[in-house]
Parts: sequence; C-alpha cells; structure tokens
Amino acid sequence: MPTISVVMTVYNGEKTIVETISSVIKQTFSDFEIIVINNGSTDNTLEVLKNIQDQRLKVFSYEHVDLPTSL
Repeated sequence: MPTISVVMTVYNGEKTIVETISSVIKQTFSDFEIIVINNGSTDNTLEVLKNIQDQRLKVFSYEHVDLPTSL
C-alpha cells in the first residue's frame, strides 16, 4: 500500500492532464499512487490517460456532475 494517495479530478483536461500527472511522477518521493477521477469528460481525456504508462496511476470515470457529490 502506498504511503501517499494523490487524488485529482479532471473534466475535459486533455490539454493539461499529462503535464499535471508528469509533475507528480517527477517528484523525488516515489511511494505514492495517483487516483484520477474523470468527471464525465467529453474530450479525449480518457484516451490521453490510457496512454500514460505508470502502474501507480488509477483512473475512475463517472458521469459529469456540476457540484461536488459523493461518488
């Protein structure tokens, strides 16, 4: 079990998600997992995420919601 979980939500973030995740991956501390919650993106966010090859990355997709909700 990783020491740290980095949790981020994304909605239509295909242009920035690689840079965001790369920033986390480049940290000197490496005992972490990255959990991305896809909030119903309608662009190519999921396809971009599928191309990131790192076993610490976990992606969960849900229908888009405008307000915070319990998933």
